[in-house]
Amino acid sequence: MPDIGGVEGPPGEPVAGPAAEDRSSGSGRSTDTDADAPTDAGSGPDSDAGPAPAVVSVILVVVILGFSFEPAVTLPRPAAVPMLLLQLAGCLPSTRRLRGAWTLCAQALLTPWSGLPGFLGASVLLVVERRVRWALFTVLVLAAGPLAPGDGSVHSVLNGIGNALAHGLIIYALTRLSDLYTELRATRGALAEALVTAERERAGRSLDAVLGTALAEIARLAGQGTHAARRLVTVARAATERVRAAPPAQSAGGADVLPAALAPRLVWPIVVATHLEYLIVGTAFLLGAGVPGGRVVAYAAVLGAVVALQAYHSLPRPPGTRPPYVAWTLGAQLILALGTLAAPDGPYPQLVGFAAASVLIVLPGRTAWPAAGAMTALAAIAMLLRTDGPGARGTGLLLLDMVVIASVFYGLALLTGLVRQVREARGALAALAVARERRRIARDVHDLLGHGLSAIVLKGELAVRDPDRGRAGQHLADAAALADRALADLRAIPGECTEITLAEEVDSARKILAAAGVAVQVRGEADEVEGASEALFATVLREAVTNVLRHAAGARRCEVDVGPGLLRVADDGRTVPLPSWGRGRPAGTGGNGLRNLRERAAALGGVLEAGPAPHGRGYVLTVRLESAPVSVVG
Repeated sequence: MPDIGGVEGPPGEPVAGPAAEDRSSGSGRSTDTDADAPTDAGSGPDSDAGPAPAVVSVILVVVILGFSFEPAVTLPRPAAVPMLLLQLAGCLPSTRRLRGAWTLCAQALLTPWSGLPGFLGASVLLVVERRVRWALFTVLVLAAGPLAPGDGSVHSVLNGIGNALAHGLIIYALTRLSDLYTELRATRGALAEALVTAERERAGRSLDAVLGTALAEIARLAGQGTHAARRLVTVARAATERVRAAPPAQSAGGADVLPAALAPRLVWPIVVATHLEYLIVGTAFLLGAGVPGGRVVAYAAVLGAVVALQAYHSLPRPPGTRPPYVAWTLGAQLILALGTLAAPDGPYPQLVGFAAASVLIVLPGRTAWPAAGAMTALAAIAMLLRTDGPGARGTGLLLLDMVVIASVFYGLALLTGLVRQVREARGALAALAVARERRRIARDVHDLLGHGLSAIVLKGELAVRDPDRGRAGQHLADAAALADRALADLRAIPGECTEITLAEEVDSARKILAAAGVAVQVRGEADEVEGASEALFATVLREAVTNVLRHAAGARRCEVDVGPGLLRVADDGRTVPLPSWGRGRPAGTGGNGLRNLRERAAALGGVLEAGPAPHGRGYVLTVRLESAPVSVVG
């Protein structure tokens, strides 16, 4: 029978735009609860990236060691030892950098004396360039038949060819899957980084098309004088609503296409070829073994059924997917394989190795390993109890053959599943990174552009209402300057390089609120705030001023308290009820602006509080970092 394991014998895997305004309707504005805060997936995808490469190495070592034993020979030839070491060095993930022309030449010299042409065939497939590797491999496999040990019979020649073919293909497949698995694990972040870069480019184009055009139009209208002021206000209001309510189109995201296609494409033909090889060589053995004709047909049918069922169980499938009708197919395979142990013409234990591989592939690990071990023990007992059995020495060699057969096909299925698993983990990690980047861009668009557009609307309305053409012209000039600043912020957002300072925002708040008739009182020095907290406080102040402009009807005073680790903004305006499309939001959830600010504060270990003023009129927004004093100013 074919020597899969090296012993000859009888047959045997948004920019999510805001959906509502930043202050709640009813008697109060927004409270501190943020029901919409996203949960952090953390390292979920990464934690599913499969076991360490050491597990993969164990599979390779077991298979290669089993292949190094020759048929009916207890110990390998002396030349087989360096051949084995060279093969391990070229296949294991930790030493594969040694693989190259020198290892291939050394194996070519050792092959005639080692009796392991399949090892050389595997190295040819791994080292030689694609255009000639398969031709050289075919020549080696065909040459292995006449040079194989034996009596020169058809079975002996076919067994030599079959072993070289199976050994070479299986070692090549396991090594390539191992290489791919190790590479995917090591580059889990590369796909995420590439997709985030692509998402930034896409977002930049989308934002420029949606908002950049509007800002450029605002700047153009501002230069046309007061007769274009109403049109400017209309364009600015439309752009504001886009920022606050209309998310840009989502990108499709990239797919990890190469690994997805590579694993099944590599494994499927090798699984089929190795099973066909065993079937052909096993049939040749039966025909030359002198078994009576009727029983030859029966044995050949059992052999074909067991091998076909094994191929069916071994075909690549997505992780967690079991073969259809597996209870019937596995049960039939077990009955046929174990039944051959009682065959009148001698036991056929290799078929038990195929069935054990199926058990390991389709059953859960806690059940599969004890079941496979029990099957192996049963086969050993059956061979030892039979008077026509192979004896203790032959039983040991046949058990090794069974273990190698089971390891080969289980290893192929396991590694194929691991490659799929790591690929899916990479895809999930990349999707999470893109979603986070999309969220960051949406947050920056809302927080940075909403303020500028609200200020532009204010300046445009003042230009429309002001009868003094000089002052109206100044309002339009201010609107044009705000549009230029917003356009610069817009183009900086996708690259995550926006820079705002607290001092500039304090100065801007004074000017913009003063234009709206709101007196601003600032207590504290903006220069005392530095580092990341300055960017946070500047963003919070910008959003607070935007909310005063949009939602604090009748506000006449705004107080800004600033100090190390603390910013407090309070106004005396009345709450503007939510528009009809914003009603129905649970009370106290707040809008996207407050959610964004809470996320920014939490990232620095801070807390943001927002709600009605204690005296019943007005609104207070406070952000406090760990370094802030306990008492609240004002």
